[in-house]
Amino acid sequence: MPTKSKAPPPITSGQAASEAFATILRHNYDYMLTWQEAAHGWEDIEGVHQVRVAFRRMRSALSLFRDAVPREATDAWNEEMRWIAGELGTARDLDVFIDEALGPAAAALPLPGAERLCELAEQRRAQIYHERVVPMLDSERFQRFCEGFTQWLDDRSWEQATLKKKQAKRLHAGIVGYSRSLLDKQERRVLSAGTHVDRNDAAEMHRLRIECKKLRYAAEFFRPLFDGMDVFIGHMKGLQDLLGVMNDVAVTRGLLDDLLGGSREHDVLVYAGGMIGWRSCESRHLLERFDEYWEEFVEAKHPWWKKQSAGT
Repeated sequence: MPTKSKAPPPITSGQAASEAFATILRHNYDYMLTWQEAAHGWEDIEGVHQVRVAFRRMRSALSLFRDAVPREATDAWNEEMRWIAGELGTARDLDVFIDEALGPAAAALPLPGAERLCELAEQRRAQIYHERVVPMLDSERFQRFCEGFTQWLDDRSWEQATLKKKQAKRLHAGIVGYSRSLLDKQERRVLSAGTHVDRNDAAEMHRLRIECKKLRYAAEFFRPLFDGMDVFIGHMKGLQDLLGVMNDVAVTRGLLDDLLGGSREHDVLVYAGGMIGWRSCESRHLLERFDEYWEEFVEAKHPWWKKQSAGT
């Protein structure tokens, strides 16, 4: 089995933004390939997870570099990546539900129905892997994406797109200055989403989670350029973990609806109700620490504005 790697893309301070963009995409694409085979099954649930993470990172890179690389040059690839990640989404939700929710719930909820719910979840996961995940990974469409995307990267085809003067200037600018501007811009998006967020509004909290994730990815992309980036990422961890667990809790109700359908099995319905209550309580307790985590993030120093850079 492949191993998880936290190595950042090998960008250097001497690169232009276009070259760094290509390096970031290639690094994550190659990482995806190392997990592609493992994603065919759930013996190691990291397979699907790491493939999805790689595609999320690549889509974030397309979004983060949007003011230098025009949408017209990336839209087709973004849509294919969205399709791929979508085909893996339900499998990942079920992996998390089985591994991180059903297990802990068994100890917390002394109710009948646990084994039956686990059985239903395992059956549904097998069905999703066989009907969606494996066919997608083995499809001609996925193969065409892989072949076309690598060629697009090798040719840096976005450089031949019709560019406005400002876009061309940014694309060929040094990556250190460009990354500072990009990180500032994404941080502002996080602050805009989170400063007055309604914590009881699932859509607003989801938006905050997405913007935080993009900033986290940007910080990881540019980690080779700036000393102290790991410390900054560490200050985001509590907030991201909280938002991630809250998202998992929100997904639970939909998964249970899908698993149970029109079931009339009394014990499993009671247990499912208990799980919803337990996870809802967990979510409320997590929210009590939101201010603490938010303040830690807001007060974190910006390593990208220090005088000394790791790559210089």
